[in-house]
Order: sequence, then structure tokens, then C-alpha cells
Amino acid sequence: MDKRARILLLFILYLYPKSNYAQFWEFGGMAGIAVYHGDIAPDFSMQAPGAAANIFARHNIDSRLALRIGFAVGSIAADDAKSINAYQQARNLNFNSTIFEGSLCMEFNFLPFHHKSRKNKAQFSPYLLAGVGVFYHSPQTKYEGITYKLQALGTEGQAVGEEYSLVQPAFILGGGFKFDISPQWGIIIEGATRLLFFDYLDDVSGHYANKEMIRSQRGSLGSVAAALSDRSNETGTTLGGPNRQRGDIKTNDAYTFLTVGLIYTLYEQKCPAY
Repeated sequence: MDKRARILLLFILYLYPKSNYAQFWEFGGMAGIAVYHGDIAPDFSMQAPGAAANIFARHNIDSRLALRIGFAVGSIAADDAKSINAYQQARNLNFNSTIFEGSLCMEFNFLPFHHKSRKNKAQFSPYLLAGVGVFYHSPQTKYEGITYKLQALGTEGQAVGEEYSLVQPAFILGGGFKFDISPQWGIIIEGATRLLFFDYLDDVSGHYANKEMIRSQRGSLGSVAAALSDRSNETGTTLGGPNRQRGDIKTNDAYTFLTVGLIYTLYEQKCPAY
């Protein structure tokens, strides 16, 4: 082993006990609201927020950095009929969906954060959150009293087998505030947006398709699929037509969780030295 390698090894061994001492696990749960952003709710308007919940395990690497794995569920919905925009009211599309999400994120504390049993450390800190997630969704709507899953209907002319996937990745970006209420318990307040890589969270993206083509592709559900592809006739107007704009294809959808909850700290037990 050359001199540089020995110096690097000694440096790592010197740092490890200090870093290891700072490591501990936290477990938590949060609840709040889910907000959808997309073609039926542009300009980040808070239209019909739904319920959201999240559970997570967080491994604190040191007083600044933490690695978090979590599972979240949220309900989102939007309705053109509730918009103040005249075009959206005439378009008359709507959807609702339940999202199931798994995530892996890193947290960065602005202040060195440990609980009260750790002396000379901050008992509160704002933080940033960034990571990746994978979620399942299935937009649906009601038509003549019956609930239909929209992805299976190909409402923008997707051929059978070429519909968008119900499982999608997401980039998670957010932040929050955490503070102690006891040596083991703390409170966390968080807001985090999921930036998506596709535009069909609401089943709306590009252009109206030919209704006859939709009917021919969807068999017994052809008439329903054609009707749900263009609901403007329900408002006494006719917006639909092949290649006419149905949504904003240039902007992907997103959703945000705004939550508050509790965290419980499980400290590592250190064996005494002999």
C-alpha cells in the first residue's frame, strides 16, 4: 500500500467513529392534503384538494444529512365545471384518482439537528428535500351514474395496448420544518411537489381524436369512450374535433403533498469499551 492510500485510510478511520456516533433512525407518519396541477387545474390553482398520508423511515447520517424511504397515498381530483375559465367550463372534463407512491429521498438540515438528548445541537431546523419516487395512479370519472377508468378507454385516440402506463416515475422536491417536543418525539411540517415526466395524470394532454376511430377501437365500450373523449356537448357547445387542442401538451402534470406529522427517534445503543 503506497503512502497516499495509507493516509486516506487513516483519514477515513479517523472520521468514522465521529460519523457513526451521529447516526440514528427515525420513524414517522404525516397527514394532510394532496393538490393536483395539470390541464384541468392550470396555474397551480388549488382545486378540490384531497386527503394525503405518508409513513417513512429516516436514517440520519449526521446532523445535516438524512436518507429517507417512504410510502404515501393521496387523493386528487379536478373538474372543468368548477373553473372560472370559460373555455374550461365548455370543455367540461373532470377526473379523480388515488395515488400510491414509494420514494427515496435525501434531506438537508439548514441547522445541525439532533434531539434534546444530544447536547449542543439544535432542537429545530428547516430542511430541504430531494429524491425520486415511483407511483401508481388510475384516473377515472363518472358518466351517466357509472364510474369508468379513463386509461382503458383511450380517450385521446390511443390504440389498444398503446395507452399510457399507470406506473410512473417522479422527481420529488420540497422542504419543511422539524422540531423537538421530547428526547424521542418531534413534529414535522412538510410540503413537497412531485414533478412528473408525463402529461396524463388527469387523462388530458394533447388533441381530440376522431370519435369514430375511438368507437371502432374500444368494442363494447366504444360509445362511452367516444363520449368521454369530448364532453363539451354536455354544456351545449362543440369543442371537439380531430386534431383540435384538448390539453396543453407542452407542460407535464404534477402533484403536491402538504402534510404535518410526528417523528419518533430510535437511538443506537453503544456498547461500553473495555
